[in-house]
Amino acid sequence: MATYNPFGDIEVLRREIDRTFEDFWGGRQPRSWRVAFLPGQASRRYPLVNLYEDKDNFFVEALAPGIDPDSLELTVDNGVLTISGEKKEPQDVAEEAYHRSERAAGKFARRVELSGTVDVDTVKADYKNGVLMITLPKAPEAKPRQISVSTR
Repeated sequence: MATYNPFGDIEVLRREIDRTFEDFWGGRQPRSWRVAFLPGQASRRYPLVNLYEDKDNFFVEALAPGIDPDSLELTVDNGVLTISGEKKEPQDVAEEAYHRSERAAGKFARRVELSGTVDVDTVKADYKNGVLMITLPKAPEAKPRQISVSTR
């Protein structure tokens, strides 16, 4: 069953306006006119993430190629992980040399809600091959507990 997206019509209108400007500028819209890190709905969803858990940890895999790991900032507050940083433009290419530019750059922030509390002192993050892997150990009160039943 398809879900209704109330903003779908607005997104279609935005694409129409973008196309109008692209036609006006001959497909070479000034890079300074970009208003979002990524076009459309993806601007609110970068980096793309997988979230899963086992009995002891939450795991977040964030797809973030081309990011300088030193620019990444991770925070955990009230069961919400925030991943923020900046993806920089290549410095060795002059703006007038571009024929096409589809890989966006700029600042981003992504909030991921977790279904429990986290032991923030033991969170680990590794960045390898464009993937940020974050391990968030569950706080003791968030772990499932086995309760024994006594017989009298």
